[in-house]
Amino acid sequence: MNEFERTGFAERLKTAADARKALLAGFRPRPTAPAADFQPSAVTRAAELAKVRLARAGEKIARKQAAADAAESLRLAEEATAAEALDAKRGQRKERKALTKAEQKAKRDARYAARKAR
Repeated sequence: MNEFERTGFAERLKTAADARKALLAGFRPRPTAPAADFQPSAVTRAAELAKVRLARAGEKIARKQAAADAAESLRLAEEATAAEALDAKRGQRKERKALTKAEQKAKRDARYAARKAR
């Protein structure tokens, strides 16, 4: 092809220099406009950290509340058991008293009957 164009040495040097410039231009940084919604990574990390901390705090509060509810239900169950035991004890006492009264009445009646028999 060069034979038809009749290019000389200077023309080839110029073409090579232009090719080198074009190649180097590909490596040069291009000016860019910063993104409108750009946030520094520190700000993003801080926001994510705050979100994680908030979630963990919520979970911690939920765990504490669950533990408190479990302790309260255990306390109520123990109180109910104690109340049932007390009621049973009172019932037994009333039963013993009723038997004692009946026995006393039977003794009294026996003495009365013995007196009448004399």
